[in-house]
Amino acid sequence: MIVTIDGPAGSGKSTTARRAAFRLGYVYLDTGAMYRAVALAFLRAGAEATSEGATAVLPSTDIDVRYEADGMHVFLNGQDVTDDLRTAEVGGVVSQISTLAPVRTHMVDEQRRIGHEKAEAHGGVVLDGRDTGTVVFPDADVKIFMVADLDERARRRKQEYEEAGQQISLEEVRAEIEERDRRDRNRDIAPLRRAEDAILLDTTDRTIAEQVAFVVDHVKARFPQGT
Repeated sequence: MIVTIDGPAGSGKSTTARRAAFRLGYVYLDTGAMYRAVALAFLRAGAEATSEGATAVLPSTDIDVRYEADGMHVFLNGQDVTDDLRTAEVGGVVSQISTLAPVRTHMVDEQRRIGHEKAEAHGGVVLDGRDTGTVVFPDADVKIFMVADLDERARRRKQEYEEAGQQISLEEVRAEIEERDRRDRNRDIAPLRRAEDAILLDTTDRTIAEQVAFVVDHVKARFPQGT
């Protein structure tokens, strides 16, 4: 069983996908975290966000996903970098780096490989990102597309930064999200869009519990014998 959850930054994808996977007895694959790990590799290498930079960085970049007691951990060249991925520095470059053709080609292949492996091993996988239901798994069993208004998304993302020890103003976060939305929707490769068969979920006024229940209910409604 493969379930995809796509949507813009701050719409609530990660938390909802993680908790829905737990409720369903599946595992959660955070594709955004994988892209953030690539962005961190670029930053550590001092590489420019260009195809030339990708050619230099990717051959020596090994990304792995492991599941531990507290959830999914992302490893970059053997080092657990999970706690380093939600910084404002990484957030400021990840969208630009993720538009690069060599990066997307490499990461889509990796996400498909890991997704199929985890679905087979655990009965199902829930992925979230920008193009999981349109590019990575266009034949996913259930697709959700999450949205929320800009001010609410900025508030959520600011809270994430603060919880990670990063101090940044709401205005800066709002501007960052607006720019990221523009890049994600207008990029030439795999732009952010709702798949025709994706179910729309507006999370602006919904609690996390309500969002999780929405996803779980739709999966169970479609596959009552498989959950």
